[in-house]
Amino acid sequence: KEVYHLEQAAIGGDILARYNLGCVEEEHGRMDRAVKHWIINAKLGDDNALEVLKTKYRAGFVGKEDFAAALRAHQAAVDATKSPQRVAA
Repeated sequence: KEVYHLEQAAIGGDILARYNLGCVEEEHGRMDRAVKHWIINAKLGDDNALEVLKTKYRAGFVGKEDFAAALRAHQAAVDATKSPQRVAA
C-alpha cells in the first residue's frame, strides 16, 4: 500500500516520493528500477539522488553514459532555476 501511494505521488511529480521509491526498489533487490527512479530525480535537479547515483556508479550499478547524461541533465535543471532576479536577491 505504501508503494502504491509513493508511485502515485511520484507520477504527480513529488521528488521526495520518487527518491523514496528508488530506496524501496533497492531494498527489494530491484537495483535496475531503483537506478531509473534516481536518474529521473537527478534530471529534475535533486542533489540527493545525484549523490546516490555517484555511489552506485562507483559500485558498478550505473553505466558511464547513464551517469554522464544524468549529471548533465541535473546541471541543466539547476541552471534553469537560476535567474538574474534570484542572483540579485
